[in-house]
Amino acid sequence: MVVVSRAPPDKLQAYRKRMGWSFKWLSSLGSDFNYDYQVSFPADAVAAGTVHYNYADGGFPSEEAPGISVFCRDADGAVFHTYSAYARGLDMLIGAYNLLDLVPKGRDEDGLAFTMEWLRRHDSYED
Repeated sequence: MVVVSRAPPDKLQAYRKRMGWSFKWLSSLGSDFNYDYQVSFPADAVAAGTVHYNYADGGFPSEEAPGISVFCRDADGAVFHTYSAYARGLDMLIGAYNLLDLVPKGRDEDGLAFTMEWLRRHDSYED
């Protein structure tokens, strides 16, 4: 598994260290990778409400969106894009959602400014 973000490598590695994460995290800064896999959008497309995200055209509130893509390398070294998921298709990766979906009020995100507004990093909880 490799995580890719559109930020400078030194910023990614500093955040990775702060969070205590050990997975490989690469920067796509300066490339079209995030645009090619439809998780980054030009500012003018966001302003016009014409982004392509989650297999549909429409509005999106920011220039960056969550997504996952899976690739496979064959015996000859050719790489194939085999799967992508976006938006609620990523819920299985957030273990807390699996638990919250079992309780009476569920995620209870209706009154929040955005989904996952409740999220806090381990070093950002107030005392």
